[in-house]
Amino acid sequence: MSSLVVFADVGDVVTVTRAERLSLSVTGPYATALGPGDDNLILKALRALGQAAGIGDPPVAVTLDKRLPIAAGLGGGSSDAGTALKLASRALGLGLDDARLEEVSRVVGADGPMCLRARTAWAEGIGDRLTDETRLPPLYGLLVNPGVPSPTGAVYRAYDAGGPSNADRPSPPPDWSPDAFAAWLGQQRNDLEAPAIALAPAIGQTLDAVRALDGVRLARMSGSGATVFALFDTAQAAILAAQAIAQAHPSWWLQATTFGQAYGHA
Repeated sequence: MSSLVVFADVGDVVTVTRAERLSLSVTGPYATALGPGDDNLILKALRALGQAAGIGDPPVAVTLDKRLPIAAGLGGGSSDAGTALKLASRALGLGLDDARLEEVSRVVGADGPMCLRARTAWAEGIGDRLTDETRLPPLYGLLVNPGVPSPTGAVYRAYDAGGPSNADRPSPPPDWSPDAFAAWLGQQRNDLEAPAIALAPAIGQTLDAVRALDGVRLARMSGSGATVFALFDTAQAAILAAQAIAQAHPSWWLQATTFGQAYGHA
């Protein structure tokens, strides 16, 4: 696989405080959809942190304000786990550097290290070989999710069933201005898009709706779906597009955003 991983200025909110024992409470609009707490990637990551630090389950209380849709192709769960790892290590004074935390984060999946870093990077192999990319400019965009899940495992199994494909890293853009990057991206592809649409046709319907918006430069599926992203020339154009989608599809989740900046965990 070869992917250019870019982060947006939207996400869930994770709070970590010292406590007598490890606990997780979930709030927010997607709290109910998240499922049993024991299966949460945050708890899985923190238990691995405790093992790495030799302290057992870390004594912290975590609150997750779940604002992103579930199984949305946005790396929300892995990013939440990465944030919790950093905050817990800091709260408990464990003194683990980012390299150690990245190793711990692998327990949540191949995207654990990239989501812990939270900065633009090329990801290769199974997503575990990361090369930072500092040239990407801020890009104005829109995220749209039709409210259907797109489980990563099912999409990858459908992709694997389709036979091998060329997933080498493409040559980079000739320059990294917003116009040149958008043109370059239009020549690339998301190999998971077709199998994801086959499993969840609503993704294709969302792509059609987003591509019909005024001012859209490019629209693609994000990750393994079901969220779609679009690029625009200005922040105002993205906001107007969000208003148009909200009026036409009031049940869809959407958010105007800025892509391409570094979003380290505070």
